[in-house]
Amino acid sequence: MAVIHLTKDNFDSVTAEGLVLIDFWATWCGPCKMQAPIVDQLDAECGDAVKVCKVDVDAEPTLARKFRVMSIPTLIAMQDGQVKTTRVGYTDLQGLKDMLK
Repeated sequence: MAVIHLTKDNFDSVTAEGLVLIDFWATWCGPCKMQAPIVDQLDAECGDAVKVCKVDVDAEPTLARKFRVMSIPTLIAMQDGQVKTTRVGYTDLQGLKDMLK
């Protein structure tokens, strides 16, 4: 499954059901650039079991405020529309998998 880019318009419909990992990021953020290939690797390994998503905080400040994103990257795991866990800062592949357990 390809990484899904979330906006305020599609956020609720994409995250309402199932297991979702969301990467809040920005194009100018160094740690976000380090995180991106790890998020892509998770997407490749998990396939349809997890929806892997990204939110550009500059393009979607409303979503960033809603989830109180103060530092990036911020990674949020959701199950059926509810936040399960949140991590701030670079997270390795095993850390991302642990968030989804």
